[in-house]
Amino acid sequence: MPYILIVFSYLLGSIPFGLLFSKWSGMGDIRNVGSGNIGATNVLRTGNKKIAIATLLCDVLKGAIPIILIHKYYAPASAANWIETFVALAAVLGHVFPVWIRFKGGKGVATALGVYFALNPLLGAFTMLTWLIMAKVFRISSLSALVASTLSPLIAYYLCHWTMTTLVYNTLFIAILILHTHRDNIRRLLSGQESRIEVN
Repeated sequence: MPYILIVFSYLLGSIPFGLLFSKWSGMGDIRNVGSGNIGATNVLRTGNKKIAIATLLCDVLKGAIPIILIHKYYAPASAANWIETFVALAAVLGHVFPVWIRFKGGKGVATALGVYFALNPLLGAFTMLTWLIMAKVFRISSLSALVASTLSPLIAYYLCHWTMTTLVYNTLFIAILILHTHRDNIRRLLSGQESRIEVN
């Protein structure tokens, strides 16, 4: 069962909701717009808030659902946390490297947020609040994601009473992956060329 859930988590994470919703709504291929990303932020650049919100919710859910299933169906506590780690990473990796569109996906931020909410609601809430504050102040999606994901292991560490647990490792592994997916954004941030969040 756990191995099936890991594969299921990756395949679910691979579903490119932003691409599907944009095509179904008549906006065409979202990869030809803005940053070329399939995530909610790039969908928002089209000015279609409803499709952007739908994309965000579905990307969050595809991170949360596999963790919820692990908690529901996989009982052995001794291994459950580490299985949880593999399932969590599989969901985010699926979004970043989706098999359905030749392994060229999104940045993994919304899917990671879904994982965090399922692992620990407070972790998800604090991470989302960090993103929202940064986005409100600086209006740069990538900067908000980088700060939120980088702080998430520290938040998890605090929630675990300053003890290294699988929750901390989960957030640490995912933070490293998100830093990798944002490497071009980091270069643009350092050169002052990163685009801001704008809604038409």
